[in-house]
Formats: sequence, C-alpha cells, structure tokens
Amino acid sequence: MPTEPSFKREWQAFWLAVGFLTRIPMLARIDYSQRLMNQSSLYFPLVGLMLGVIYLCVYGLLSLAFSPLVSIILVVIVHLFLTGAFHEDGLADSVDALGGGYTVEKRLAIMKDSRIGTYGTVTLVMALLLKVALLAEAEHIWLALLAAPAVARLTPLLLMATLNYVTDPDKSKSKPVADGFSTARLLAAVGFVMVLTGTLSFWQPFLITGTLAAVLLVALCWGAYLKRQLGGYTGDALGASVVLSELVLLLFL
Repeated sequence: MPTEPSFKREWQAFWLAVGFLTRIPMLARIDYSQRLMNQSSLYFPLVGLMLGVIYLCVYGLLSLAFSPLVSIILVVIVHLFLTGAFHEDGLADSVDALGGGYTVEKRLAIMKDSRIGTYGTVTLVMALLLKVALLAEAEHIWLALLAAPAVARLTPLLLMATLNYVTDPDKSKSKPVADGFSTARLLAAVGFVMVLTGTLSFWQPFLITGTLAAVLLVALCWGAYLKRQLGGYTGDALGASVVLSELVLLLFL
C-alpha cells in the first residue's frame, strides 16, 4: 500500500530534521538517503515549534522560582545546549567571513575556519544580549518563546529555494538539504507557519506582521547581501538567517 511507505518516509524525514537541527535523540530508525535529507527540510519550522514548546515549559517551571529575567537567561542556555549553538555558530562564522574577507575565496575560507574572530565574538554576544532583552520586554513572553523558533526556521528554506549554494559540498552539512529542494514542500512549510501565527495572533495581533517582516525582510536583505558578497548561500549563512529572523520577530513583539 503506498500510504504506509509514504507515511514512513515522512516520519523519518521529521526525525532526520530533528537530528539535523538539534541534539535531541531521534526516536526513529532512519533509512538515510539524499532524497530523505531533501524531504526533511519541510519539517524545519515544526522542529522549531517543538523547541518552542520545550522553551515554554522550561520557562514556566523556572518562573516558579526565579524572576522573569533569570528564567529567560536560563531558557537561552537550554536553547544553546539543545541546538548545540548550531545557528549561533553560523552567525559568528558568517560575520567573521563577511567582515574579514576581501574576496569570495577568502570569505569562504574564513567560514570554514573553526576559530572565532573579533567580528564573530562581538556579534554573537550582542545578538544573545539583544535576544534576552527582547524576550524580557515582550508583552507575552510565552508567545515569543513559542512562535519565534518556528517562524525563524522558515527563512533558510526561502534562501535555499532562491539562491545558489557556494560551499564545497564535501565539507558541509547543508548541501544535502538544499539539493533538489522541492517548491511544493516549501509551500507546505510556509502554510504551516502562517496557520500557526494566525492562530496565535489572537493573543498578539502584531504576530502576523512580525512573521512576514522576520521572514521576508531577512530573506530579501540577507539574501541580497549574500548574493553580492558570496554569490549565494552557505550553511553558516543559513544558520545566521535563523538568528536574524528571531531577533526581527522579537523586535515586532
């Protein structure tokens, strides 16, 4: 029966997305393939929502004993642990490369360097401080914790669908996700995010506006900058787009 294999592939694709974006153990046996890796990108926003639910629960528990600010800082620490600072690492590497390289080849070489430079360090510290401050100032902290991770993980899908990949595929984790990217699955991910934010906008009317701004502004502005500086995107640049989208959404909230 075709339904069962299809469901099995989607189930594995979801858990592959979980394993790709987080340190959460995959609760499924994965028959890894290039095609399955391509399919997993559909579930990036859903993985973000799963992380948001975890952050919300952790914040709820911590707020019973600590102030909102302390609770938020601890939630951010939990986030960095669960994701392995995956996207933050991409932000730091991207800024180091774009700020310190004068040719495309030099920028790509800096991105591959495991060391972090001054540009990356300063940007990373300021991004984390701004994130904590914006969460603390949010009218509905629970909504920001829940929605931001899901919304932000839609942006890299738009970049993958519209830009060329410019890094050596043998040295990157992101090429398999981008190769053969499906427009239909992109539209499904967009639909999921819009339904989610539309539902949550009952508590915060600006959520839909913030979502469109976070995804479209970052995809357009960051994407145009990447195309000009690199000729396309890299895995690190995709990670940076997640952090940037979160910050833009939190600014609107």
